[in-house]
Amino acid sequence: MRSPSARGLARGLAVGALVGASLLDLQIMQGVGYPVWPTVVVLAAGLAAVLWPAGRRPGWLIPQLRTGVPALLSLLATVSAVALSRDVPFGPGEVVLLLCLLFVAVRHCPPRWVVPCAVLDAGALLATPARYYWGHANEAYGIILAGLVLVGLIAGLAVYLRTLDYRRTVAVADTRREERVAIAADLHDFVAHHVTGILVQTQMARMMAAGQAGRAGQGAPVEELDPVLAGIERAATEALASMRRTVGVLRDTDSEAADRRPVGDLAALTELTEGFAGPGQKVTLRRDPAVTDDLPHEVQAAAFRVVQEALTNVRRHAGDATEIVVALRRDGRRLEVTVSDDGRGGTQLPPAAHGGGFGLVGLTERVTALGGRLHTGPRAEHGWEVRAVFWTP
Repeated sequence: MRSPSARGLARGLAVGALVGASLLDLQIMQGVGYPVWPTVVVLAAGLAAVLWPAGRRPGWLIPQLRTGVPALLSLLATVSAVALSRDVPFGPGEVVLLLCLLFVAVRHCPPRWVVPCAVLDAGALLATPARYYWGHANEAYGIILAGLVLVGLIAGLAVYLRTLDYRRTVAVADTRREERVAIAADLHDFVAHHVTGILVQTQMARMMAAGQAGRAGQGAPVEELDPVLAGIERAATEALASMRRTVGVLRDTDSEAADRRPVGDLAALTELTEGFAGPGQKVTLRRDPAVTDDLPHEVQAAAFRVVQEALTNVRRHAGDATEIVVALRRDGRRLEVTVSDDGRGGTQLPPAAHGGGFGLVGLTERVTALGGRLHTGPRAEHGWEVRAVFWTP
């Protein structure tokens, strides 16, 4: 059994003190014979805004609502008391709640809402004495002065903590940027080095094969070998181009860099499938005419990544596949992307090139983030199938 921490004890004491002060307000109202329900409404709204746990708080309960609604209810109660010319007492619970809401407004509200919400909370707090001293302004000056001091102290503390939060955010962003630059340097220095080596050796192999064929007077072997080497050369060139774009994104995080991020769409699937086909492998793209190019860009990019990752996995794990089918079908708002092959699991790649399964994990996150579903598994006869379903507007 864990012992409670000092922070937990302090939080518990603060919550207990806040609830106790609110109960004292109700007792004061009952003692003078005034209706209790206005105070109950104000205290209930304030307690919900302050004590509702952040992890269970609904998304619509934004800081503007949390700080604005209880303050408006408090002001309404004050205006009603003054309009009816009634001396309505007030207690410490409402005062403490309004101070807490002022703290929340200054520290957590969006920048353009900080001043309106803070002024609303401070105004509700400073107007509270008017309920009881509306006909005796001289007696209320001392209370209002004390309220101004409390407002200044709480607002100053909130501004200080908000400044610390901003500095911490900037420091984290700078650290991440430095890490991204370091990763970009490693990516360029190590991976690009090996890919460039593949490209250079492939070009040399093509030149040597052409020279040997010319001396022997036989063109048939070159005709069979050259397309394979040309495909390797093209793949290495594209890998270097993609790597340069990726390094540019890692080194620069502004909006222009985001525009340079390697992306794909449905129109690029034709080039992707044609570039994947090789000797002994046929890739067929079957695109339903209902699948148009005006789909949302994020859906098109996700569909492109599904096909790209599925084809990469065919190359890694099913090198013996002879036919790969890429199908796009749309039924109403439902877009289905399927990649299937007839491989039996044969591959000639070394174990280090098989990957660790992180591609499918990232692909699943991308698809589910758009409200879609991803299914991967063996086909009924033999081979493998990757199927993604998206819902379009």
